[in-house]
Amino acid sequence: MNRGDTPGERGLSIPGMTSISRLRPDHAEALLAFERENRTYFAASITDRGDAYFAEFAERHRVLLAEQDAGLHHLHLIEDGDGGVLGRINLVEVRDGSAELGYRIAEKAAGQGLATWAVQQICVLAVEEYGLTSLRAETTLDNTGSRAVLARTGFEPLEDVMFGDRPGRRYVLDLSGGAPPAH
Repeated sequence: MNRGDTPGERGLSIPGMTSISRLRPDHAEALLAFERENRTYFAASITDRGDAYFAEFAERHRVLLAEQDAGLHHLHLIEDGDGGVLGRINLVEVRDGSAELGYRIAEKAAGQGLATWAVQQICVLAVEEYGLTSLRAETTLDNTGSRAVLARTGFEPLEDVMFGDRPGRRYVLDLSGGAPPAH
């Protein structure tokens, strides 16, 4: 993080490599390309967004940015050193000091520790920039990668749930004592 950056606007980065930045209007084209590129990959583990998501992307992006400005969400891109989108990581449904964590990592970047790094970094932002005291997350039981990321970053299982016909689990992370240390 750079000194003097505006709170909530600064990015977190590994120098010369990967960074997390708050979603902006000029991210729309790159984000849409990321979603299109990885649509089939994502649909293998979560419900497909459907054709309407892509057809109405510009309006959806505008609405999400307005909701972010209103404090309802904190939306971020994970970018490589050249500005290419490697993923997205979001804190949504912000209320009462808590938010729901969600992330998507590009197929080309999966399995390299990027999700764990990004969740660790977003926990720092959650505490230091957004004043959150807890995060919620959920995943299907067959998504072993996400379950491992949540375990490595300090999330505790809360309850089993169903996502349609797929069993899943809800998790919680207490941030009242600060972001957990990176492992």
